[in-house]
Amino acid sequence: MADRTAPCALAALCLLVLAAATGAEARRHPRLVPAVFVFGDSTVDVGNNNYLNITAAARANYPHYGVDLPGSAPTGRFSNGLNTADLLALGLGFRRSPPAYLSLTEKAIRSQMYKGINFASGGSGLADSTGRFMFGEVIPMSRQLEYFSGVVEHMTKLSGRKKTASLLCKSIFLISVGSNDMFEYSASPGDDYEFLGGLVDAYRSYITALYKMGARKFSVISIPPLGCLPSQRLRRLKQLGTQGCFDPLNDLSLRSYPMLAAMLHDLSRELPGMAYSLADAFAMVSFVFENPRTDAWSFTELEAACCGGGPYGAAQPCDETAPLCADRDGHLFWDANHPTQAVSVVAAQTIFAGNRSFVKPVNVRELALL
Repeated sequence: MADRTAPCALAALCLLVLAAATGAEARRHPRLVPAVFVFGDSTVDVGNNNYLNITAAARANYPHYGVDLPGSAPTGRFSNGLNTADLLALGLGFRRSPPAYLSLTEKAIRSQMYKGINFASGGSGLADSTGRFMFGEVIPMSRQLEYFSGVVEHMTKLSGRKKTASLLCKSIFLISVGSNDMFEYSASPGDDYEFLGGLVDAYRSYITALYKMGARKFSVISIPPLGCLPSQRLRRLKQLGTQGCFDPLNDLSLRSYPMLAAMLHDLSRELPGMAYSLADAFAMVSFVFENPRTDAWSFTELEAACCGGGPYGAAQPCDETAPLCADRDGHLFWDANHPTQAVSVVAAQTIFAGNRSFVKPVNVRELALL
């Protein structure tokens, strides 16, 4: 899951995480890009869902979430600490991660928009309907782009078209989405090829829309092996009476990557100046399953959630009443559906500085320097 040739990069990123978690001073490199804008679901949400009328399952603003953040305070991140969006922002030289859009006043938006904003929403997806039935009010990708469009209008009014275009074309646009669409489809499957084609077409339309608004550099995280999440292991146990990953969902996840890769390659040839970095999350997670202990990390629990109860820690939700593991850095999964901060550190380092085994055609550091 990580570039084994770059242990110094991982060590540096770990120091950044430590500094963020403890408030300690750390020497930081200059920012590589002017701003980072984040779109997607709970894997990169930093608190937007705190401001929505949704069920508790789509929120992370209560203990034990955030147990390893300063003061053990829940922030709306679906993690014991920082998530991948946070860590990539730190790696790019920012003092802190772009804040949640819904947490900002109009005045705060005007100052923050030049450094980046996070529009991601837990439970959301590429389709407008994704997450609504199960969770209530979530922010689908279409609305996330509407919010961003408003930000671009503010920026243009204040700074003019030329300066706005200059900032946006140099900024990183991080996108991590599609898993919730896949979860909902797998509950009532139909034509897999048609579903995956529609998923990739929707991705294409949103990236094209961002491009038209000024985006040029895209960091895209593909869908991981969802069938190996604790929630899906429990699903297999209930449905089949056997242990292991839920294979139909893993098959969908695996098949989605080459389609997404082909779409991005074709789009980059069609749109002048577009560049991208695609992280193969399926390959990254699979590598950790096959190599749980290396010089860079040591994971001792690959199946059960750290926070939760029952089989795989997935039968009871992660809340203040749930059992909590002591060795969070040794667990791959934090709750039934999300990684621990320790995994996010490895993922962020790989996305930021990894080799072509896991991120193509360039990593995010190289993308930033283009």
